[in-house]
Amino acid sequence: MTSGTEHMTNDNILKVEHLSMKFGGLMAINDLSFDVRRGDITALIGPNGAGKTTVFNCITGFYKPTMGMLTLTQRSGKQYLLERLPDFEITKQAKVARTFQNIRLFSGLTVLENLLVAQHNALMRASGYTVLGLLGLPAYKRAAKESVEKAAHWLEKADLVDRADDPAGDLPYGAQRRLEIARAMCTEPELLCLDEPAAGLNPRESAALNTLLHSIRGDTGTSILLIEHDMSVVMEISDHIVVLEYGQKISDGTPDHVKNDPKVIAAYLGVEDEELDEAISEVEAVSGGQN
Repeated sequence: MTSGTEHMTNDNILKVEHLSMKFGGLMAINDLSFDVRRGDITALIGPNGAGKTTVFNCITGFYKPTMGMLTLTQRSGKQYLLERLPDFEITKQAKVARTFQNIRLFSGLTVLENLLVAQHNALMRASGYTVLGLLGLPAYKRAAKESVEKAAHWLEKADLVDRADDPAGDLPYGAQRRLEIARAMCTEPELLCLDEPAAGLNPRESAALNTLLHSIRGDTGTSILLIEHDMSVVMEISDHIVVLEYGQKISDGTPDHVKNDPKVIAAYLGVEDEELDEAISEVEAVSGGQN
């Protein structure tokens, strides 16, 4: 099933089943299964080296998994097996967009131009992949107008209207993060994958990011899967959290469930299994003292 096939819609936009990724003798991901529910903000968290970015790379086609299935179900009910698609088809057909831990903007282009470049494929389709766009035909003019309107919409959502004509590289770091997300949204994704969107942000910038993500989820229904180390961001915006350690899932549930899970507490304290009971006791003692 390398192309879409019609199925009944369900509550999951992405189903990860028995995903494994091996690099030589290293098992980076080991038999991982979890669901991303439609319309939710799902966070993938864990200590450094837990395998979070490897999971993202499998979902977005940068890596081909050693084993496992990655099933994306669009709103229409059409399904794609992502592990069988080349990366450009995952973006184009399955409608998965991604940002990176290291910002990858066109720094020499303006903020507006970055959002228009993201819509290149739609404009090429409108031109018939020929020089028809140069002739000013109605279909191309209409597509070009829609592209500018969409860019203007996301400029406003990202609070970047006043910087539209500035080079993207001149923006403050937090604004560059928001621009990268806005650019991804110009492709109209059904699943938006964000790799550490809050990395390096100050509290004010983190608040602006949270506002943008809530707006995306609320206004468009786009499902969001993110990797994040900032636990204040994760706990504030996530509906669902999946916790990895050494390539395996150790917890999966609501923020309240995850933050009280002894295995998660142990993983973040960096203790060995035999020290788990002691770690739990320490956390309970602290919690009891705060009540």
